[in-house]
Amino acid sequence: MRIKVGYEFIYDVPQPTPMILVLGTHFSRASDVEVPDHLTSNPSVPIAFYRDGFGNWCSRLVAPPGRITLTASGIVRDSGKPDPVVPEARQLAVEDLPAETLVFLLGSRYCETDLLSETAWKLFGNTPTGWARVQAICDFVHNHITFGYQFARPTKTAFEVFNERKGVCRDFAHLGIALCRAMNIPARYCTGYLGDIGIPPPEEPMDFAGWMEVYLDGRWYTFDPRNNVPRIGRIVIAHGRDAADVPITYTFGPNTLVSFKVWTDELK
Repeated sequence: MRIKVGYEFIYDVPQPTPMILVLGTHFSRASDVEVPDHLTSNPSVPIAFYRDGFGNWCSRLVAPPGRITLTASGIVRDSGKPDPVVPEARQLAVEDLPAETLVFLLGSRYCETDLLSETAWKLFGNTPTGWARVQAICDFVHNHITFGYQFARPTKTAFEVFNERKGVCRDFAHLGIALCRAMNIPARYCTGYLGDIGIPPPEEPMDFAGWMEVYLDGRWYTFDPRNNVPRIGRIVIAHGRDAADVPITYTFGPNTLVSFKVWTDELK
């Protein structure tokens, strides 16, 4: 399967404005990239690239005053298989976890494990450990939250999502992550492309997606509390502790987002 991915952002900025973008296909999919999704700008400006502390590719630029268009389009090969389901995957004891996973047990900007720990143990303390426990958490989050773009709020945290019971995909992921961490299961936030391959087309315009990865039995597995079913054609862009680590764009100054488009289409 070949998937065309890309985006277009149009900004108006009143003054020279530094920007950071975390939008390139993740390096773990490098061997699948047929056409690289290189970032370009109009007007053309110098773009610098670096890796952040989680290994994600990031782009830096300074937008000149006026209107700037940021775009990329690429092609990624994919197996066409849905997200793997491995019910026998075991939960490791904290003392047996690799050191690099421990940061994903801790509370973070949007995932307040301290506020949700007691609730998590009440809800899931009697569930089987490992895959079954993570799935129980995903089932709870999926059924507990009502999805709607009108419920989006950039400051909304997992604890607020739990109490308000509404949100967008990143809110589902943040609550799932916080509950997993409270149960001593490393969990990290992922952002990326997730099209409508294998499902009826949604009514809403395409957007980037947020989900989580959980460390079980020596590797990271994908879980998606928002959709809560294995999906086809998921393409990671970046991962971190939560959405604060992997903003799609971050602007250091006043700006207006004029237009926002995302595409992820299966090529025939």
